[in-house]
Amino acid sequence: MPNKEKYRLFCKHEKSIPIFSQAWWLDSVVGDNWNVALVEKNGMIQATLPFTTRQYFGLTSISQPTLTQTLGPWLRPSMAKYAKQLSQEKELLQKLFQQLPKVAYYSQNWHHTRTNWLPLYWLGYEQTTRYTYRIEVLTNVEKVWDGFEAKIRTDIRKAQNKEGVKVRTDLTVDEFLNLNEKVFQRQGMALPYTREYVNKLDAALEKNNSRRIFIAVDEEGRHHAAVYLVWDDNSAYYLMGGGDPDLRNSGATSLCMWEAIQFAATVTKSFDFEGSMIEPVERFFRGFGAKQIPYFTVSKTNSKLLKAYKFLQGIRK
Repeated sequence: MPNKEKYRLFCKHEKSIPIFSQAWWLDSVVGDNWNVALVEKNGMIQATLPFTTRQYFGLTSISQPTLTQTLGPWLRPSMAKYAKQLSQEKELLQKLFQQLPKVAYYSQNWHHTRTNWLPLYWLGYEQTTRYTYRIEVLTNVEKVWDGFEAKIRTDIRKAQNKEGVKVRTDLTVDEFLNLNEKVFQRQGMALPYTREYVNKLDAALEKNNSRRIFIAVDEEGRHHAAVYLVWDDNSAYYLMGGGDPDLRNSGATSLCMWEAIQFAATVTKSFDFEGSMIEPVERFFRGFGAKQIPYFTVSKTNSKLLKAYKFLQGIRK
């Protein structure tokens, strides 16, 4: 049986595979243009590495599909002593990465739970640390509320009481995208994906009961802000957001996020803001009392041409 078919079956029963690594997610964002490396022992899958390839100026690379926050390796948890666990991780990771096709460049954002990239360092890979913000436990939403900064709580009350905003979950993905697009327009940027791309992903998420759209609407029917939430058995993820710049002071964005967090508590265990490295965005996420969690971007440049280009870019800086 081909690796992809084994992986499809594996994803259906292995609950610890993150949503962004699920076979159906990859089908929706890149079609058939993905594959997976597997390590098996005694007929049981021990490790997986899904990946997608792209062509840039005639060079093949492995990278993140659009809106796919993380990829990278999954390893079966081990009950061995710690030293033995590290030895097992080294063996599994190196076996996975030795199966990858020859490419000019590799770059994947690893899930925050995968913290040992040292075996890849020995194979010539590099790592950049990035940060997300997470509410790790959602069992007590009152405690979550108490952890918010005062400004966040004030904004939520303002949206509800002064602005008369209510959050709806029955509106369409196109209505969400209208607000999402305004965020990029305000910065003089185009949407980094097409509506068709998002609609296809949205259909897959709806089919798998893994998404909800929150849109804040006032009494006049104006749409203030929106949050697009996805989730798996272990975590919810803030995938996309949107807002009307003319209504940005209403507090509706904070209200939308609070409604999303409360909903997430009914379907999963934790909430991931998919933290941005942009300072104002980081400050906003931090205000929800979330914990700063590092995750890794692991990369490797194999092409001599790309190595020379990166070297020259470094000199120019």
